[in-house]
Amino acid sequence: LYSAKLNFFYKGHTNDITDRFERHNSGLESFTQKGVPWILLWYTKKSTKSEAYKLEVKLKNLSQSRLVDFMLKHSDDISSPDALLFLKQWSGC
Repeated sequence: LYSAKLNFFYKGHTNDITDRFERHNSGLESFTQKGVPWILLWYTKKSTKSEAYKLEVKLKNLSQSRLVDFMLKHSDDISSPDALLFLKQWSGC
């Protein structure tokens, strides 16, 4: 998720992305309520919770520019054409 208000990328894992996204944008999650509205830019599915958690930790340890590069490298998982355009503009492509 990305918040233009905070210029911040939020990374997490869930087994219901629609519900989780709605919770973040409705202010129900204390960590993300200051960044509303959030934009879903990229997501992927993992076969186990353990794999999802490992990816989350990896993504949380990347700088913003390396995170954007990672999302562009795995562009099949970018959520929409608008998200792809945003990420390309962010990276200077």
